[in-house]
Amino acid sequence: MEYILIIISAVFVSNIVLNQFLGICPFIGVSNKVETAIGMTGAVTFVMVIATVVTYLIWTYLLVPLGMEFARTITFILIIAALVQLVEIILKKVSPAMYQALGIFLPLITTNCAVLGVAILTVQNDYNLIQSVFFATGNSLGFGLALILFSAIREQLELSNLPKAMRGVPIAFIVAGMLALAFMGFAGIV
Repeated sequence: MEYILIIISAVFVSNIVLNQFLGICPFIGVSNKVETAIGMTGAVTFVMVIATVVTYLIWTYLLVPLGMEFARTITFILIIAALVQLVEIILKKVSPAMYQALGIFLPLITTNCAVLGVAILTVQNDYNLIQSVFFATGNSLGFGLALILFSAIREQLELSNLPKAMRGVPIAFIVAGMLALAFMGFAGIV
């Protein structure tokens, strides 16, 4: 039951994008099409879960025992960068179309504060390895839910008859704000 609560909380109550406002760059940048949003969700999920496991192990069995807690952030960033390179190589080989669609946003996962934020939050929340995996999975599902919902709404808005001044970025920011308010309602913050 505890693990289900961790996932539900991460997806809805404290959504990494819409409640904690981490990972906004890919949220805005890759949300024009649902297909691209699904691809980005897959890449972020892979990187977030694997990075959380690796950073947890490095933190628990290397940094803390050696008294090197001060090196946490730079170590976590290096681990995330290596994993993003792995995803980039795999995507380029397996799905060149998805690799092209994600474009510059794929290497930007390295600096995606959602991935780094989840790795740091697992350490700060003092989760064990299993809890960390569920926390990372829940946050990546929350990231994906936000991204896919937003891209689906944006696709529909492209077909709508909006005033010229509201098309594109202005309506995207309004919708993003409305989604954030809706998800904050899950936490009781309204």
